[in-house]
Amino acid sequence: MIQLFLLHSPYGLMTAVAALDAGLLGDAAERILVPTNTATVPETATDLATVRRFASLRARFDRVEPLDLLVDPRHPTAWVPDEQDLPMLERLFRRAWNLGDAEVEVFVQSPQVAPARTFMALFRDARLGVIGDGLMTYSPIRSRLPRRIIERVTRVVHPDVVPGVQPLVFVETGAARVAVPAAAFGLALQEVGDAAPDAELDALAVDSTRTGLVLGQYLAALGLVSASEEQDMQAEMIDRAADAGVQRVVFKPHPSAPPALTEALSARTAARGIDFAVYAGDQPAEYVAHRLGATDVIAGFSTALPTVRALFGTRMHAVGTDTVLARLRPYPNSNRMPVTLVDATARGRYVEPGMLQQLVDAVGYAMQPEILAHLRDPAAEFLAELDPMERERYVPPARLRAVDLPGAPAPTRMRRALASTGGVGRIEELRLTAVGARNRAARVWKAARGR
Repeated sequence: MIQLFLLHSPYGLMTAVAALDAGLLGDAAERILVPTNTATVPETATDLATVRRFASLRARFDRVEPLDLLVDPRHPTAWVPDEQDLPMLERLFRRAWNLGDAEVEVFVQSPQVAPARTFMALFRDARLGVIGDGLMTYSPIRSRLPRRIIERVTRVVHPDVVPGVQPLVFVETGAARVAVPAAAFGLALQEVGDAAPDAELDALAVDSTRTGLVLGQYLAALGLVSASEEQDMQAEMIDRAADAGVQRVVFKPHPSAPPALTEALSARTAARGIDFAVYAGDQPAEYVAHRLGATDVIAGFSTALPTVRALFGTRMHAVGTDTVLARLRPYPNSNRMPVTLVDATARGRYVEPGMLQQLVDAVGYAMQPEILAHLRDPAAEFLAELDPMERERYVPPARLRAVDLPGAPAPTRMRRALASTGGVGRIEELRLTAVGARNRAARVWKAARGR
């Protein structure tokens, strides 16, 4: 058995290595890391194949075979060959990587899109697994994959950073959930953080002042909020940190964020009478929080929030999640589940065992009612028990109506007129009736004239 790991993010690489170190992925004659850079502008992203910080993690694998070198000049996300070419490509890949006729197990991230989806189809007899990529793993798959793919998915590997909650991706196929202990993931994170000198972070860590870490996500770039709204959200993060009692805020900006945002936050901290510093390095946010000894981490809906809480017990604060939940379009937007998890966890409303899983299942069903049809009854029962404001926070009235869930508003007169009575809407029925009557009248007229 040869295991191939097609990975594109540091979080995914740390998850895979933590699972290997914990002995969760079984035995293999050889393990091959297949790093790929899926960023729109590859030069701006972390290259798992070359960055020094990940050298020790790459050493867990017998070989490193970058995918991008083989599919160039295609961008990996545009690598969607014709289906009839896949057998030929599998033979070429096996020859290029000296796989021979060996049995193969393939692990990927983001299975619904290229290059992962192509890779899963390429090795047509391989067992398949999914390596979690943060909170996205808790979302259902966005669209049905071909049966020849989903029937081969045997396991989903994810860090257990939301204790007690099972991811929904491929849950409908019965694929096993493999939870990587938070401690194992934390060791991989620590290894990455300690792997290369970081003078900038070391200088910040010397200060023993009580520190809060604020993370920038640049939500305006995703079209979720305007630039001015995002600036207001980040200012609220400063206020939240100050209210928590920190004496210094360290801001880790998104690489694409404009400099004006940092300047505005510096002014805000000055107005609140606390110190301000910026960390612009490439360390994972979770490691930065640990290295600084941060007592509080504040962000929008970053995966780092539940991760630092699970790893280090750090207090997490989410800002703007209510706005994002209300604005995500369409409802099955892949960001919905991460926002839901962070919002619910930060608010502390779902602390009883199983309640957060019930919320995840209900939102997941509302996102993909056909794929997760088996969750309809428990989703309906859970939503029926929530008070209206809480229910509509996560599943708005229009979606409740669209998937016929408890709490859906009564249909308007116009909607009743448009409602289907057996396949088509009432107005469409009237139109078809009129067309049929006109056609019959035309036939009668032709018969009367002897035509």
